[in-house]
Amino acid sequence: MDAFLASFTAVAIAEIGDKTQLLSLFLAARFRSKLAIIAGILVATLLNHAASAWLGVWVAQFIPEGWQGWLLGGSFIVVALWLLIPDKDDSEDTGVLKFGAFMASCILFFLAEIGDKTQIATVILAATFEDAIWMVIWGTTFGMLAANVPVVYAGSWLMEKISLDWARRTACAIFMLLGVITIISY
Repeated sequence: MDAFLASFTAVAIAEIGDKTQLLSLFLAARFRSKLAIIAGILVATLLNHAASAWLGVWVAQFIPEGWQGWLLGGSFIVVALWLLIPDKDDSEDTGVLKFGAFMASCILFFLAEIGDKTQIATVILAATFEDAIWMVIWGTTFGMLAANVPVVYAGSWLMEKISLDWARRTACAIFMLLGVITIISY
């Protein structure tokens, strides 16, 4: 359960103000079917984070025994610092939108997550909790949904109420804490 909670919390907080949240806002403004958007987010996240988690477990086997804690903990700290850099909205009117809300959401979310902070975090979390890979996948997926579903339904109002600077700093602190705990526990 630690893997699920750590994954859920890390991604849910890291997503606030992220480009995929801005993408959710864009898609909600573009399409009326909110459930189709959410289903697209779910499918894209499951596929992307499952691949990322398995990559994390695979890479972890090549890290020498004494280095694993330092590399994983250091990776958490690097992601923490990366979280302090605000994302910008990359969404634009593309040909993908003609496929409808579900396919557009699925394709755009999958592509937006490639190389994103939460994808890197999923790799690191899976390497940390390699015995609980499914808990990491479900935790990061539900964390993504927890951050993006409210935006799909209450987008612009919600974005006005939440301080993105506060959210980035909180996420940074959580990832720093995970980094230190990882280093100490190895």
